[in-house]
Parts: sequence; structure tokens; C-alpha cells
Amino acid sequence: MKTHHEIKKLNTVVRKLLIGMKPPEDLTVTEWAEQKRYLSTESSAEPGLWHTSRTPYLKEPMDAFTDPKVRRIVMVAASQVGKSEFEMNAIGYIIDQDPGSILFVHPTTIDAKEFSKLRIAPMIRDCPSLRKKVVAPKSRDSGNTVLQKTYPGGILTLCGSTEAHALASKPIRYVLGDERDRWALSAGNEGDPWELAMARQTTFYNAKAVEVSTPTIKNASAIEASYHEGTMERWKSQCPHCGEYHEICRENIKYEYETYEVHHKKTYKITEVYYVCPGCGCVSDEPTMKRQPARWQADNPNAQGVRSFWLNAFVSQWASWESIILKYLNATGSTRKMQVVYNTCFGELWEDRGDTQDEDSMLARREDYGKNADGTPTELPDGVLVLTAGLDTQNNRMEYEVVGHGYQGETWGIEKGVVMGRPDDPETWAKLDEMVFDRVFRFKDGIGLRVSMSFVDEGGQFAQHVRLNCQERIGKKVFCIKGFGGQDKPYTSPPKQMRILIDKHMLGTCWQYQLGVDSGKQIIMDNLNVKKPGARYCHFPARDDYGAAYFIGLLSEKLEYNPKKKAHPWEWVKLPGHERNEPLDCRNYALAAFEVLPVQLDAVERRLLAARGKATASAVQHPKSAARKLQKPKLSKYYDDW
Repeated sequence: MKTHHEIKKLNTVVRKLLIGMKPPEDLTVTEWAEQKRYLSTESSAEPGLWHTSRTPYLKEPMDAFTDPKVRRIVMVAASQVGKSEFEMNAIGYIIDQDPGSILFVHPTTIDAKEFSKLRIAPMIRDCPSLRKKVVAPKSRDSGNTVLQKTYPGGILTLCGSTEAHALASKPIRYVLGDERDRWALSAGNEGDPWELAMARQTTFYNAKAVEVSTPTIKNASAIEASYHEGTMERWKSQCPHCGEYHEICRENIKYEYETYEVHHKKTYKITEVYYVCPGCGCVSDEPTMKRQPARWQADNPNAQGVRSFWLNAFVSQWASWESIILKYLNATGSTRKMQVVYNTCFGELWEDRGDTQDEDSMLARREDYGKNADGTPTELPDGVLVLTAGLDTQNNRMEYEVVGHGYQGETWGIEKGVVMGRPDDPETWAKLDEMVFDRVFRFKDGIGLRVSMSFVDEGGQFAQHVRLNCQERIGKKVFCIKGFGGQDKPYTSPPKQMRILIDKHMLGTCWQYQLGVDSGKQIIMDNLNVKKPGARYCHFPARDDYGAAYFIGLLSEKLEYNPKKKAHPWEWVKLPGHERNEPLDCRNYALAAFEVLPVQLDAVERRLLAARGKATASAVQHPKSAARKLQKPKLSKYYDDW
């Protein structure tokens, strides 16, 4: 005879089994979400019951999940459009209505843990229908951990794309992939993570797979390839004037803006923004277009079993057109920032346009810095406020460049030179003192500037001698540096104290700056693409030291995409015929020296004006210091500066 406690325990087990066997209600994912999904305060600015009307473009992808003819759904989407909510609603529907085991794959295990804590756990907590089925994590042996949630009829497992054991073991009915373009190329040595995950669905006639990602690099994007396997649908809005449906995309958004300078930094104000219909050419504002009827239109409607969707941020209720344009304007001139805007706002693939300048164009833009009273060339042109130097170390010589810096990143090449001699020879350093560290470079009126800071590469077999000689010149702000490649390395960081060891004897310590040289190279190439003097423009003198050999070296490398290096796929490679890259390295080090130099350009300019007798050192106010409007050319009635 069973006790009352045993009977109660048995009833609990049977009840859970019956819940798992209960057939699903006749609901689509959209209908389930509108009845049972509650948005959490941790992940939503609008907590409470889900309303599909806020993201009408998610209805078709969500309902495709319950379509028996659809086995796989692909969504390529910009940020701030709610693509993660699509995945969340699908998971909630599975747990509550049609249970089965779920494998939810993220780029890394860290991403999976964060998603679980910040999105999955709050959803289960705030949705009563889910809270009843997923046991509280505090219960003993609950089966509810950060990376695994157990419920009647299945288990939700979250993992990173590198975890082969999680991707290739047990059968799984549902597979979801988040940020597909950021996945590893291979799960260990076992191959493509997506194919491994899909292989686990073979035994299920009713399996479902979902791929979601922001797009990345053209012709190297996994989500792009998946999109082309499906129906290839775009969200198109109806023009209120002609009635035709078109996708609201970058090319059709026109805007007017004003540019101001505040403390020598550009800032932007959008004065007008509107949509121009590509069909009829009529103009509509943002509120009108976001209220217009819209629908998905397929370019490949005959695709079997795969629905694929592509969405940008111009239709988002949380991203205004003005905010997108401001991000674009603020990214202008920075390749990395611009790629982020293209991927996360425009919802477009980034393509390396290969627009780096060539040697002939750089030679043609050299300029005459002027002549002194005695007819000799002027060393420092107007606009230069600070000098820095970058030095590259070779076994038989030291190459250097002195660079002048002005407001808003404008630079001038002052001198490119070579000092022959070994880096461990005191004579070599004495010559560098004369040519670089102690030298006074002069303007046309005779006022002079010294180099404010110098960065010397310690690479090669003479690293310890470079450290020793830099330490001896610490009063001249001469520092040794070590360069590190990789997109994840910051351009500059605080210096580190390093030991000086020569012939196994410790001779003291020195300060070493560690540079992310890849970041510096990108800054240089972006600056070289600026066409007009002013902010970030690079000036070069019409002299022999800035001849063809200099520009061949300055343009010796190009950024290329290597899909085999998934963590850091962009890498700098030398161009054929451009073996010598010392000019690029010297410019890189000189820019980094200015980056860390604690200098106020306004104060420097006041001192220069005072030295010229034009104002007192304390009274001069630079005319650009106050905010002022810059006139921009009117290219057309509908100004477009994408």
C-alpha cells in the first residue's frame, strides 16, 4: 500500500508526462506571443505583453515556424529590429506548445551564457506559461542551469560554435543559430558548426532550423549564402503617392545637415530627412512611411522548404532615420566604423572598395611649403603646432620621419631621413640627436619647434640597445615601442616598465609603449583618402625625401579579408613590388607618439602667436574655438552624401 506522499509524488510525475504528451494548441508563433509572451524589463524598453504591431515585419518569419512546409528559416537583419525576439518567441512556443529538444548555438560560449542570463532566464521568469514548465533553478537537480533548461518533452541546450561535442552528439529536433556570421569556421577539427548541428536533425520529419545574423563581409558571409538558398524576401513599404511597394534603403533616404566645430571637433545637426520613392520620385517623411502598409516580397518564391528574409534598420520603431544618418556622418573617414554602420544600420554587406591612393596620385598632390628670405626651403608650413618623430630600426641603419600636427588631425610631412649605422653604435645615436631629437625646425619667420615626442621601434636583435639609448634620452621624450598586429589591439595604451639586459647584465629599466600597429595603418590609409586640406588631410612637401620611393613604402600594404581567420579576418599584407615598408612604419609610430602626447593645441598656438608679437600668451583665443556653422555645397535639392 503506497503512502500518501508516494502517491502525490507519482501524480506529479504523471502530470508532467501528460503535459509533454498534450497536443499543441492551434496557435501560430505570432498568436502564442500575443497571448503568452511578456517582455522583460532587462531586455525591453517597453515591458509587458508582446504586440506584433510594433514589429509587423516579424509576423511572417514567426508564422513560417509553424508552417509544416517550411523546414528552415533564415533572417538577415540589422540591429534594433527585434531579430532576437523572433528567436525568443520561437523558443517560448516550443517549450509551451510543441516541445522537443532545442540546440541554440552562439558564436562563443560566453555569448551563449550572456544570452541565457539576460534573455532566456527573464523570459521564463516573466511568462507564466513557461514558468510552470521550466523548473526553478534553485530546486535540487532541477535541470535548470545557465546552459541547459529542462522542460516536459525536451531540453534547451545553449553552446558556442566551437563546441564540437555539443554539436555532433544527440539527436535534436530544433536548431537555432544566433549571429551566424560570427561563428567559428570549424568546431574544433570536425568541420562547419552549422552542418554538424543540422546533421542532428536527420531523424526528425518535423525538424525546424533557424539562422539569424547581422550581415558582415560580401562574398564571405555565411548568412548571405543561406539567404540565397531560400525565398529571398525583402520588406517593402507602399508609397503613399503612387501605391507601389519598395524597400526603404540607403539610396532612397535623402537629408540635409549642418556641420559645426566645437573645440576643433566636428559635430552634425540633421535639419531635414525624407524618403524619395524610386518609382515616382515623390517625397514622404519618416512617420508617414513607418505607418504605410508594408509586406514581404520574394525574389525566389519557388524555393522549397526555406524562407529567407532580409531587413534593415530604416523600418525599426527604435532607430530613427536621423540617428542612423548621424552614425553614418560620425563614421565618415573610418573604415572600421563605417563597416559597423553598413552592417548594423543599413543591413548591408561590407565590401572592400580598394580605394587606397596610389603612388602617382600622392606624388601629384605634393606642395611647396614656401621659401625663407635666403631662398632656402621653409621647414615648417603654417598650421603646424606640434612635431613628433617615428623611427624604424634596421640592422645597419635607423630610418625616421618627423611629422607636423595641427587641428583636427591635419598633418604635414616635415622630413623623411636615414641615419646609417648599427643601432648599438653610440655614433648612430649621436647623429640621431643632431638630426631629430635635438634639432630645431623653423617656420618662415624664424620661430622654431623641437620634436615633442619620439617613438623608436625596438624590433630586431638590438632591442636592448634601443631600450638603453631611449632611457638615456628620457628627458627628450624618446621612448621605445613594440608593435603588435591584430584588430583587437588598441592603437596606444599606457607604457610598461621593461628591463634592460645587455651581455646578461641588467642596466636598469625603461618605459616601453606597446602599439596596435594595425589600427594605426587603418588610420593612415583613411587619412590618405581625404581629398581636401583641413581635418585629417595629409600634406607632403615637393622634395626628394618625399619622392616615389617614399610613397611606394607608405602604400606598401593593403588590408585584405582572410575568411580562414574567423576571430580576426582582416589582415595587412604587403603588395607585390612594395617590399620596403619603413615609411609606413615611421608614419605609424609618429602618429602614435602624438596620440599619447599630453598637449593642448590651443595653448601651443597662443605661445606661438605671443612669440611672434601678435598677442599675449594668455589672451589669445583661437577663432575656431567657438561653435560656427560651416557652409556646405548644395549638390541638389535632395542632398545625398552617403
